[in-house]
Amino acid sequence: MSDPVPPHAHFIDGVAVHDISINDDSNLRVRIYVPEVLDTNTAKLPIILQFHGGGFCISKADWFMYYNIYTRLAREAGVVIISPFLRLAPEHRLPAAIDDAYNTLLWLKDLADNKTNQSLGTNQHIRDWLSTKGDFTRVFLIGDSSGGNIVHQVAKKASGENLHPLKLAGAIPVHPGFLRSVKSKSEKEKAESPLLTLDMLYKFLNLALPEGSTRDHPITCPMDDSFEGLNLPPYLLCVAEEDLVIATNMEFYEALKKSGKNVELLVSNGVGHSFYLNKVAIDFDPVTSDQTRKLIEAIINFVHCRI
Repeated sequence: MSDPVPPHAHFIDGVAVHDISINDDSNLRVRIYVPEVLDTNTAKLPIILQFHGGGFCISKADWFMYYNIYTRLAREAGVVIISPFLRLAPEHRLPAAIDDAYNTLLWLKDLADNKTNQSLGTNQHIRDWLSTKGDFTRVFLIGDSSGGNIVHQVAKKASGENLHPLKLAGAIPVHPGFLRSVKSKSEKEKAESPLLTLDMLYKFLNLALPEGSTRDHPITCPMDDSFEGLNLPPYLLCVAEEDLVIATNMEFYEALKKSGKNVELLVSNGVGHSFYLNKVAIDFDPVTSDQTRKLIEAIINFVHCRI
C-alpha cells in the first residue's frame, strides 16, 4: 500500500494524475487527480483538497493506498482532487504540515483570483485547466486520520480570512486522530488494526506535536476547544464503529453540535480505522467493500448538495 504511484498525464480508468510544484521557495508540491470530462459543456467541477494521514510522520500523497481510493472518488464524484505532499515529523514538527495544507488553500485562492504568476513549465496547462474548469466556489477539505486533524485546523485558520473569490464549501474529517493524554473508552476496549495501533499512535504524536506538548494539545484534542466565533463550513464527520479513536471522534461531533455548527455524521459499521485504504480488504471482504461504497456515496452526496 505504500508503493509510490508515478503521475500519468494520460487517462487510466477515467483519471489523469499530475504532480506539480506550487512554491519553489518552500518546495511545496501537490498531486492533482483530474477526471476525464467527455462533455465539453459540463459545468465546472468541485475541488477537493485532500490531506493524507500517517500520524504526521509517515506516508506521502503518491502512495498507492491514496491513489486507489482518490482516483475512484475523482472518477465517481466528478471532482478535481488536489493533495499536497506535506512535510513530515520529526524533521518538521507541527504545525509544519498544517502550514503546507493552508498554503495550498491560499494557492488555490490565488489561482481563482488569477494571481499566480509562477511559471509551471510543462505543467502550465494544468494550472490553466484548473483556472477554467475548477469551481472555486465549491472547495472542500478532506483528510484521512491525522489528515482529518489538519482539515479542522485549516478550517479554523480559514474562518477568519477573506478567501474571496474562493469559497470553502465543506470539511470532511475521516477518522481524525483526536485523543487526550488519558485513554478513552474506545482506546481501552477496541481491537488494534494493521492501520492503527496504540503504540504507533502515541509514538507518532510524541514525535510530531510541538516540543513539550502532550496529547491534550488543540491539534489532537479539539474537543475541548471553544468553537464560538468560528465561521466553520459545514462538516461531514466520518467515523468507524471499530476505530480506536471513535470515542473522541464522537466527543468532537457532540462539541460541534453543542456549539450550533452545521455537522453531519457518517458511521461506518463493522470496520476500523482507515478501512477504505486497504485495497485487499476492499476486494475480498464484503463488509469492507460495502462500507467503502457507502463512504464514497456519502462524500459525493455531501459535495454535490452544496451548490
